[in-house]
Amino acid sequence: MKGTLRYLAGIAGPSGYGSNSTAEQVSQDCSNCLVPNSQLTAIVTGATSGIGAETARVLAKRGVKVVIPARDVKRAAEVRESIQKESPEAEIILLEIDLSSIASVKRFCSEFLSLGLPLNILINNAGKFSQKLEFSEDKIEMTFATNYLGHFLLTELLMGKMVETAANTGIQGRIINVSSVIHTWVKRDNFCFSKMLNPKSYNGTRAYAQSKLANILHTKEVARKLKARNARVTVNAVHPGIVKTGIIRDHKGCITGILSVLSCIQAAKNDTTGLSTCAASTTCYVALSPRTEGVSGKYFADCNESYCSALANDESEAQNLWRQSRALIRRRLHQPVA
Repeated sequence: MKGTLRYLAGIAGPSGYGSNSTAEQVSQDCSNCLVPNSQLTAIVTGATSGIGAETARVLAKRGVKVVIPARDVKRAAEVRESIQKESPEAEIILLEIDLSSIASVKRFCSEFLSLGLPLNILINNAGKFSQKLEFSEDKIEMTFATNYLGHFLLTELLMGKMVETAANTGIQGRIINVSSVIHTWVKRDNFCFSKMLNPKSYNGTRAYAQSKLANILHTKEVARKLKARNARVTVNAVHPGIVKTGIIRDHKGCITGILSVLSCIQAAKNDTTGLSTCAASTTCYVALSPRTEGVSGKYFADCNESYCSALANDESEAQNLWRQSRALIRRRLHQPVA
């Protein structure tokens, strides 16, 4: 309750920002950084609507070259047109991807790497909520496949490019996994890899929460591995705030009804544009702020470091999830599991 009241009041934290801070505000305040944004290239998944579209817009406005992977390329073209109408000099590259498909993610990465671009920022933002049990073409539950496994593979396949870019430019690479406070709803006995791949009984909210917990555990383990190899790349997870995105609209229930009311109150307090100007602020803050230089394996909310659940902080759970995920991906790609 205290956190909710703090959120609604928009009280700023140690960073100087809070839930009332907008993505434009925090990115403008980062404009005095030592590294010009025009030297940066970012990939933003889920940028055809909502928080992702706002993140892409603001990054492009600050001079970052933005790559938008999209399943709906027509919609992505509309977003690019809108961004370039506001920022005519913005560089936006569109590539096709279906994050629920292992083959599609691999194909996207091959296409991106063939462009010969550097990669400074990877924002794993795309999210899906499914009320009914659905399976991907790889026969994996759709929410888990899209929200977690697709981003796991994307990160694995692009990690080499990020480490290389950081080493060649001296600019620290940053990976941001967009999670959610809803991860705290998951209990240990409900977090089983095989059951998340193919649940016997399905609950959409539970599946979404599990995928968001997986995003944080992934963050923790990748941070540990990057530190062990002394790579100049950080990875952090963020809770974007309570916003009435498509995910909330797609799920009608008591809890999401409350979240929807809170999002409307917050939107009314902040601006008249509707949804995501404040919700994208934490992502932009972690991606661009000099204050997050060298910070890795953390969880942020409202542009400040925050607390995640005990399960999300479980190192053995994170290692186990990473091993199982890697083994699954390698089997599907017909690669050695070792």
